[in-house]
Order: sequence, then structure tokens, then C-alpha cells
Amino acid sequence: MLTASLIMGFSLDTSLDTEADKIQGTWLNQEGTSHIKIFRAVNGNFAGKYYGKIIWLKVPEENGKPKTDKNNPDKSKRNTPILNLLILKDFSYDLDDKEWSGGTIYDPNNGKTYSCYMSLNGNKLNVRGYVGISLIGRTAVWTRVK
Repeated sequence: MLTASLIMGFSLDTSLDTEADKIQGTWLNQEGTSHIKIFRAVNGNFAGKYYGKIIWLKVPEENGKPKTDKNNPDKSKRNTPILNLLILKDFSYDLDDKEWSGGTIYDPNNGKTYSCYMSLNGNKLNVRGYVGISLIGRTAVWTRVK
């Protein structure tokens, strides 16, 4: 009886993981200026949460040098390269709402971090960043890179 419960529990977790993991992969932002790789953390305190980092820039350099996070409000981070910068943090999958929520998105163009949730529609990812309540925000549509 205990074995059956454990097997059922694992199968439920697997189906949730499968559904939740659909967000993983590489996405082209709405402006067409960067690729963001979304992945699920597998180690430590952040295991199971989803993150995203910039892995490609259409224009990777500025004045002959790699672009940096020059608008970061933390002056000590302004020399951090934009390439490989973690911009999506701490997302969890909500099976009821079929969205990834509870995380933040960082915009290196203005140095601001926003609350965020994301929903998948085929090969399109709706990324909604907002301040305070989600009604006051903006949705960008990212396209999966094949």
C-alpha cells in the first residue's frame, strides 16, 4: 500500500514537472535584440525554481567592448557583462493558473526589477512585468528559438 502511494506521488510530481518544464529553452525577446535561456535550478535552496539568463545579444558590444549592466542601481554591478546576465529569477509553476509566477524580471535597459509572471501559448511566451499589481504593467511576447 505504501509503495503504491509512493509511486502515485512520483507520477504526480513527474506530470507537474513535465508541464512546468515546457518553459525551458531559448527565447527571442519581443524586440529581437536578445536570446534568453530559461532553465530549472536543480541544486541548493533554489531547486525547482525557474531562471533565465541572456545568452545572445544582437549587438554584444558598445564602443568596442562587451556591453555591461551600466544602468544597474548597484554601482558595484555596473561593469557586469550583459551576456550571461540572470534576468529572470525565482519562478514557480502554478498548475491551476498554468503560469509561472512569484518571480522577478530585471531590465538592463533601465536597471529596474519588476514582479513578473509568464504564460505559455504554443511557441509564444507572454512575459508580464509589473509594479505593485499586475494590472499596472506591460506584457512582452517572446518567441521560442528553434
